[in-house]
Amino acid sequence: MTIKVIQWATGTVGEHAVRGIVAHPQLELAGLWVHSESKEGIDAGGLVGIEPTGVIATRDADELLASDAEVVCYTANSDLRPDGVIDDLERMLRLGKNVVNTSHVPLLFPESAGPGVADRLRAAAIEGGATLYTSGIDPGFGNVGVTIGALALCKQVDTVRMVEIVNYATWNNPFTMFEIMGFGKADEAESLLLAQGTTSIAWGPVIELVAQAVGLSFDEIVERHEVIHADEPIEIASGSVPVGGISGMRFEVVGMIDGVERIVLEHVTRLRDEDRPDWPQGSGYRIEITGDPNVTLELGLSSPNGDHNFAGCLATAMHVLNAVPAVVAAEPGLVTMLDLPVYSADATGGATGGASR
Repeated sequence: MTIKVIQWATGTVGEHAVRGIVAHPQLELAGLWVHSESKEGIDAGGLVGIEPTGVIATRDADELLASDAEVVCYTANSDLRPDGVIDDLERMLRLGKNVVNTSHVPLLFPESAGPGVADRLRAAAIEGGATLYTSGIDPGFGNVGVTIGALALCKQVDTVRMVEIVNYATWNNPFTMFEIMGFGKADEAESLLLAQGTTSIAWGPVIELVAQAVGLSFDEIVERHEVIHADEPIEIASGSVPVGGISGMRFEVVGMIDGVERIVLEHVTRLRDEDRPDWPQGSGYRIEITGDPNVTLELGLSSPNGDHNFAGCLATAMHVLNAVPAVVAAEPGLVTMLDLPVYSADATGGATGGASR
């Protein structure tokens, strides 16, 4: 018997989730919530470029949550409405819906998601007999998932560094690129992402979860960042970056113990591969563990249907969708990658073809 899943939103990750649910042998698309009035009333397949599904997009949250679907795949935008996301998740859990979430990334490690948040959501989950799981590619498998597995090889762990190196020029998400990350802005003070404390809120849970896996506890978490500015106009998928606008950034979130940097999350984000050659080079995810033995892993993503950014959004959706059977089977509450059994893709459905009709 398949598990009925409601998809919540069809943004850059949500559209992949719709296709992923339809293609998954163990899942059934049972509903689709959309934010935009222009998408309401349209078949889910038509919104994401596949054959009609018979599931019609709606903005009626009450109707969807009153259905017999067991799971909500929550990918709605959370950049400027984190409190609204927590409200949504609490309501879903209390109504007995299991939730897999890529949206509010601090919930990767719920205890670091803000004062009272974990307790509030845990109480709702237990009342509703439901489970909440948060992951993706970054934060998610690209750092935590790969790292925790690799740490099992070590007798001694001195330091851990998890790096994302990605060219964002082809990512078509203007709001996040320009308004949240601050690309194109003249001053880094205009970047919401680089505001004091923001990177720790978003990626602190990554280093906290890895620390928990190896029994460490930080004395403090510190942030560092630097940016570069365009020396000529740069056209990207999301729009235009003018001369003098931010065209690249590098930041670190560092877990300190006794004055030593023990676990580090690093992001290197460029719009042109040739910029700042002194910054870490490559494309994808790199894990560097020093200890005994030393371990280095590289993870790259690509797709026959798009580039690395397309592949990253697809991977974000699939890492939570492939977890759905394990999440449904879990005890009610909040779970992380350390709590679920090992899970993988279900290949019994055979090849599913490309993204389009």
